[in-house]
Amino acid sequence: MAFGCSQIDVLVGECTPEGDEVVIGGTEVVPGSPPGHNPGRPIGNDGPNPAPAPIPPPIDQDFVDCLDDWDSYIRCFERTNEDVEPDEEDVVEIPTVTISDVVRFAPHGSLVAGEPDNVGVVGLPTNFVASADEHTVSGELFGYPMVVRFTPVGFDFDYGDGATTTTSTGGLSWDALGAAQFTPTETSHTYAARGIYAADVSVRYTAAVDFGIGWFPITGEVTSTGAAQEIRIFEAHTALVAHTCEQDPRSPGC
Repeated sequence: MAFGCSQIDVLVGECTPEGDEVVIGGTEVVPGSPPGHNPGRPIGNDGPNPAPAPIPPPIDQDFVDCLDDWDSYIRCFERTNEDVEPDEEDVVEIPTVTISDVVRFAPHGSLVAGEPDNVGVVGLPTNFVASADEHTVSGELFGYPMVVRFTPVGFDFDYGDGATTTTSTGGLSWDALGAAQFTPTETSHTYAARGIYAADVSVRYTAAVDFGIGWFPITGEVTSTGAAQEIRIFEAHTALVAHTCEQDPRSPGC
């Protein structure tokens, strides 16, 4: 079949008449080639098509710089999808903290006080008050800086005569309660005999630790026992007399 060339095709070099054949020059886009890297292949009727040029390997460069080179955007995409393995030297594993590890940071025990003035009367309530607040301590554990927080959750009173009681608070004074003296309270105790008794209170705390990444509760409790407080209990006697002690110092009870 004969083909013809227009004058414009001949002038621009797109068509060369060769007898009955027309040779059209140009390149064909090779599928799969990235923009800017398509070597193309000549279109013709003679000889095998040459193999496409290989895609150059990714360039090790900054992502922003890579995007500035539009021809390299495919390699940028490939680099951003690479899995980044964490540096094993930067991974810090903190050992499990137990309640025994933080005992040395626990607050000192609370001293119990008996009302009124650590003195009581046989058969009447003596009110006991102990104070304990949330306590925070900074220190070092397993070679790491940390903060331990202790929160009081229980008070175990020992009144010194064999009687004990457990409460969730340290109690309040009669004045704070708006009550008269010798009014029974949650933490009061009535002694049955005169004498001197050593009363104390043990405060139980829960603990939490922070290594700078948030608070982690620790299983168990820490107990801090305060020093004993001497409580003097007296007997009260009443008698009917004709005169006051000022009037008759020898009257009963004077």
